Amino acid sequence: MLMTFKALSALLSYPSKALQEAISEIGTVLEDENLVSVAARQEIEPLLAQLADGDLYDLQERYVGLFDRSRTLSLNLFEHVHGESRDRGGAMVDLVQNYRDGGFEPVSTELPDHLPVLLEFLSSRPLSEARETLSDAAHIFESLRQRLERRESGYSVLFTALLQLSSQPADAEAVAALLAIEDDDPDDLEALDAVWEESQVTFGPDPDAGCPQVRDLLANMDVPVTPAPGSAPVAAAE
Repeated sequence: MLMTFKALSALLSYPSKALQEAISEIGTVLEDENLVSVAARQEIEPLLAQLADGDLYDLQERYVGLFDRSRTLSLNLFEHVHGESRDRGGAMVDLVQNYRDGGFEPVSTELPDHLPVLLEFLSSRPLSEARETLSDAAHIFESLRQRLERRESGYSVLFTALLQLSSQPADAEAVAALLAIEDDDPDDLEALDAVWEESQVTFGPDPDAGCPQVRDLLANMDVPVTPAPGSAPVAAAE
C-alpha cells in the first residue's frame, strides 16, 4: 500500500474533523515513506499546520471557494479534458470499470475522476503504474499548481508533490494551453450557476466496454476544451 498517495488524497479532500485529527499521522506517513523530497515535505508543513489548527468552517469555505466554485481549479480531472461533452461519460464508465477490475469500489459521493478518488485507487497499485498514471495528468497538476500559487494558496505544494511522484515532467505546451484559459471568478454566482448546469450522467459498467488502464484513460489529457463563443470559461480537471 502506497500510503503517501492515501495521505495526499486525504489532504486534497474536503476538510473535516477526522482530517484534522489525522494530520499528525499524515505528516509521519510522508516522512517515513519518503516518496517526496525533504524540500517538498517542508513546503507541505505549513499546510498541515493550517489544516490541523484552523477553524474548520473557515477551512471548508476556503476549499469550496477554490475547488468547487472554479472549473479552472476543478479536482475532477476529466473536466479539464472533456468538459461537458459526451466523451466524458464514456471515459467515466471506463474508469469505474477499471477501478472494479482492480478490486476497488469507490465509496465517495464524488465523481470517479475526482483526484482524491484516483489517488486512493493508485495507493493500492504498484508504484510504477501509479507514477505512469500521474505522469499522464502532469500538465494538469502543473497548471493547478501555478493557479493556486497565484492565489497564494497552501494547496499548491500538494501539486508539487504530485509532480515529483510522476514518472515524466509536465509537457510545457500542454501546460501553456491550460493556463491560457481565463480563471473563473468564484464570486460571480450567476455565472457559476450557468456554467455548472449540466445533464445528469449515469455511471455504471458497460458490458460492451473494454478495460483500459487508468493511465490510458488519462493519456489524451493534452488538449483542453475550447469554450464556445460567448460562453463562460471552461477549463480544459471537479
